Amino acid sequence: MQRPKLRDSKYLKTKELYPLNEIPEDIVYKIGAYLIYLTGTGRKDITGNEWGDAFAYAINGSHLESPVGIADVTLKDMAWSMKTVKHSHIDSVKTLRLISGRCSPDYSYGITDPHKDIQQTGRAVLAIWNERINIAQDNYKQVRTNILVRSNDLKSYILFEEENQRFRTNDYIWKEKENGNLIGLDIKTNKQKFTWQPHGSQFTIHTDIPVNATRFEIKLSESMDCDKFLDTIGFDHSWIKIL
Repeated sequence: MQRPKLRDSKYLKTKELYPLNEIPEDIVYKIGAYLIYLTGTGRKDITGNEWGDAFAYAINGSHLESPVGIADVTLKDMAWSMKTVKHSHIDSVKTLRLISGRCSPDYSYGITDPHKDIQQTGRAVLAIWNERINIAQDNYKQVRTNILVRSNDLKSYILFEEENQRFRTNDYIWKEKENGNLIGLDIKTNKQKFTWQPHGSQFTIHTDIPVNATRFEIKLSESMDCDKFLDTIGFDHSWIKIL
């Protein structure tokens, strides 16, 4: 949808590449082309780092060597946190678990026993996440999460975006599972929103796939073996110098 005309539009400093989750077809085509390139050069799966490369290629952006807060890919004043999930039932999946980094209440707040007061621990985990959002938003004027769901055979994909957000710590209640993990429940709906694992401090956000997510398929090319690839790029032994 076209941006609305407002009298004070001249004060808008961020020129977004496209509206949230309205990814243009030309970008989707370039993403698909990069995925074909990856699988054609022998990739058996798509890593999060490769997904960042693919999206940066598609938007002519930069894939950061080290994230700024949660920002992985950037273009001018915009930034994206890149996530990819493999799913065996890509046609019917509705909810995803997004691994969202490590949040250590011990390192950040000195909470050495996370089970002693799980509400305090849960609030600390969300505060750490919120601070990562703060860092990203201090450096970029728009920060989004970009999610690619991939099928086991790497032919089918779901692509969508979410606006990054801070979470109000008082909106969630925390419970401990039998395995020692903590889960965060929305107080209003009692729906699980977070999982936090004490061993490794891994933080996971549960999110729903929107109905307007982009779905696409690619045709897998014949994978090149090493000899065929080297022949294609014109390799010869002069490229190697033994010292």
